[in-house]
Amino acid sequence: MPEFIARFATAAEIETWDTLVTANPNGGNLLQSEAFAAVKKNYGWDPQFLVFEGPDYSSYNLVLEKSFPVLGKFWYLIKGPDVADVNDIPAMLTALKAFVKRARLNVFATKIEPDVVASEDARAVLSGAGLVKVPDLQPNDHTALLDISPEPNQLLRNLHSRGRNAVRRAIREEVEVVRMEPTESTMRTMYELMVGTIAAKATTTARDFEYYRQFWTEFSRRGQGRFYFVFEDGVASVGAFVINYGAKATYKDGGSLQKRKQYGDSHLVQWVAINDMKELGAQEYDFCGTPPSDQLKDPTHAHHGLGLFKTSFTKTVTDFVGCYDLILSPLRYKLWSSAGERVFRQLYTRRTGKQFY
Repeated sequence: MPEFIARFATAAEIETWDTLVTANPNGGNLLQSEAFAAVKKNYGWDPQFLVFEGPDYSSYNLVLEKSFPVLGKFWYLIKGPDVADVNDIPAMLTALKAFVKRARLNVFATKIEPDVVASEDARAVLSGAGLVKVPDLQPNDHTALLDISPEPNQLLRNLHSRGRNAVRRAIREEVEVVRMEPTESTMRTMYELMVGTIAAKATTTARDFEYYRQFWTEFSRRGQGRFYFVFEDGVASVGAFVINYGAKATYKDGGSLQKRKQYGDSHLVQWVAINDMKELGAQEYDFCGTPPSDQLKDPTHAHHGLGLFKTSFTKTVTDFVGCYDLILSPLRYKLWSSAGERVFRQLYTRRTGKQFY
């Protein structure tokens, strides 16, 4: 087993954070980015920048930190740690424990969420490291991934037939996809489409507009996010916000009117975005959220409709291992898991009206 050392990033490393994260073994994740850290800083979290140094590589990971009375600090390694192999995780966690103790950081538990594909072997490694499986948090812990490295004609042929036919029909019928600047008006329009879609599907609750405005602004001003729209009779009918982060692109947010005349419009939005992301150097496109692979055909699943749309581009769903908790203080973690987390989440939501995570 390789040995790792855990430490906080230096000021110089934080200055070039995105460059370092996207050079991680797994290419990093947009939720580990400088932009996302800036957003979460305004929503109850204290971002920390953590480095694992090993014999063969270093891994740069964003930590979201909250402090609680009596309990101390809670860490969330969102989409981390980024590893070359799941077998490196136990050594990284050993290093993390030593760092927390050595630096007297008063962290009672750390939630990890590595982008490791789920398998019996992976789960065995994580449980063998003493981790506790807890509910998943991010929508793309189950997701549709598309290899977009082939040239455009081959890539179109590689799509699932449903998606390919929809794209071709929209092109024939001259549906126009418009790239919009990240203005207040654009963001308001995007948000209205999202809220309308969520209300129609009754799948979840949207965060407040201010959260999305900050999110979209942080990524857009770094050249990492783009808005795409289709209009019908002068009214926005389909919208998408797509992020380019290193070699990965992500369809992060989307919405549409429920009654539309233009067939294939939402598929063409994705096709245009995919080709833009290719030009920016992306090799993989994450459709960001589907039902788990074994529930994909379940019509009662909250994300059934999303799954059908997203798997019209790529047939397969990738399941990641999701969230696990590393217990650093057994007594304080017991208080947290038995009632503390639920109580603090309720108090935070009542006080701010915002989501805890």
